[in-house]
Amino acid sequence: MRVLLAEDDPMIGAAIEQALRDNAYAVDWVKDGSAALAAVEIEPYDVVLLDINIPAPDGLEVLRQLRQSAKSLPVILITARDSLADKIGG
Repeated sequence: MRVLLAEDDPMIGAAIEQALRDNAYAVDWVKDGSAALAAVEIEPYDVVLLDINIPAPDGLEVLRQLRQSAKSLPVILITARDSLADKIGG
């Protein structure tokens, strides 16, 4: 399974990437929204792990753009935000 990880925090990203690789996933790790959008245009991913707080554009904007495209790509949002408004917004 090919995973795109969009996470800007170096410690969190490294931990997630290593855990996925240890479980035989192929992982590409990007650190901002522009790189995430570019990556999905180049590679056929099975899933995106998307941090809401990534820079330029943020994760919710990346999600909006992915949903507006013709791609049917599963996205799992990862975030430290826990308010009801954030959950509904995602």
